[in-house]
Amino acid sequence: MKKILIMTAVAAERDAVLRGLQGDPRFKVIEAGVGPIEAAVRTATELALAADNRYELVISAGIAGGFNGVADVGSLVVASSIVAADLGAETPDGFLSLDELGFGSATIATDEGKSRQIVDALCAAKLPARYGPILTLATVTGSAATADKLALRVSGAAAEAMEGFGIAAAARHQSIPIVEIRAISNAVGPRDRSAWRIKDALQALEAASSVLVEVL
Repeated sequence: MKKILIMTAVAAERDAVLRGLQGDPRFKVIEAGVGPIEAAVRTATELALAADNRYELVISAGIAGGFNGVADVGSLVVASSIVAADLGAETPDGFLSLDELGFGSATIATDEGKSRQIVDALCAAKLPARYGPILTLATVTGSAATADKLALRVSGAAAEAMEGFGIAAAARHQSIPIVEIRAISNAVGPRDRSAWRIKDALQALEAASSVLVEVL
């Protein structure tokens, strides 16, 4: 039987995913913790423990901020790539990514075939979904200026969250395909908590998870 690991940051996301999966035994859902480091450690630990019964796919799932004009609040984003957008160095001339510094890459490719298949299935289920880069940041954006810089730094940036790159790095180390799915709860930029729609985003995440049962 196919085994698929889904990692979420917090319990509310985990519970939404579990409701959508409706007990499908192919999936294991684990609360990874907040931030890329905790998520990487917990994902790597689970993958190591399951080495004798290997996972075929790892999914990073949860809610996220969406970039204005790209991913609206209440919609879903499936990652075309996962980018550690603040991993690099500040210089007098601006930000240099890990790639530009020559120390590796701050971008991890997702499984394009599965990701596009998921997007098509979400759209077929009448769920608003798009395919684009999802950024991972250790410090989430809190100003319009930073949001604009990130949008310029990563062409087509659709969403930002805090765990994807860590989860993807752990999966890549084991040569396991990675997918990231995010439900948009707020706009990237100034932190206006009164405008956040976390309940709606969790409902969208639950609906997306029910689609996974049919498509994977």
